[in-house]
Amino acid sequence: MEDAGRKLKQARERLNLRYRDVEQASLRIAERHKNDEFAIALSRLADIENKGTVPNIYRLYSLCAIYRLDIVEVLQWYAVDLTQLPADAASIQLETTHLIGFQPSEHGVIQVPLSLDPGLDMRKTTYLSRMIQRWGTLPLMLLNGLDLRNHRYAFIGTEDWTMYPLLLPGSLVLIDETKRKIQRSGWSSELERPIYFLEHRGGYLCGWCSLDEDQLVVLPHPASHQVPQVFAFPAEIDVIGQVTGVAMRLDQARRRRTRSSAA
Repeated sequence: MEDAGRKLKQARERLNLRYRDVEQASLRIAERHKNDEFAIALSRLADIENKGTVPNIYRLYSLCAIYRLDIVEVLQWYAVDLTQLPADAASIQLETTHLIGFQPSEHGVIQVPLSLDPGLDMRKTTYLSRMIQRWGTLPLMLLNGLDLRNHRYAFIGTEDWTMYPLLLPGSLVLIDETKRKIQRSGWSSELERPIYFLEHRGGYLCGWCSLDEDQLVVLPHPASHQVPQVFAFPAEIDVIGQVTGVAMRLDQARRRRTRSSAA
């Protein structure tokens, strides 16, 4: 707090402002907003600069306006990082369905893929992290808090119905590579059962897994009408990780009905 006060003092001194100048300027702001909370008395300004007193939101606003400071940066001086707001919110579980009011901001950046391998076949399930050719930054506050560069991603092919309707064709999935051990129990429904992303000689698979000694069975969702596939493990197939997130378009389900009708 004292360090933040010192920085505010330096900002005032760079502008050659006296305590009295700051007080008078804050009074004009308070008058403009018709709120005395914006006013900063001489003694309070001295405490903010020299004793580590934390200004309230109104006085902080006045100081930023008078000193021409970015309030987001000044909040960081006080260890309040607004770019962490969505991440902190995500760590708090709320029982009720709700809207999210956070908006994208120019403060903070994330890493996103800017270009993909031109040989990418959207019909097949693909390990996207190997297809990304170039990374760039975008100021997307809503995704801050995720270490996007170090996560792994995969694209469920537009003709891959293995885990329908849990994972629709065309879905983008997030893979946790630290979760590679096949779980044999611990779930009470299909929604809780781990889904794994796997690599074999013919490409990639996404599904439930059953491991029996040196045989790994990849189980599709019953609604997909696909058949289980059996591989020698680990000779013929490798577990890349567990699917821990998914983004998908719900209207893709229409393609399933259309496909079934055509068949």
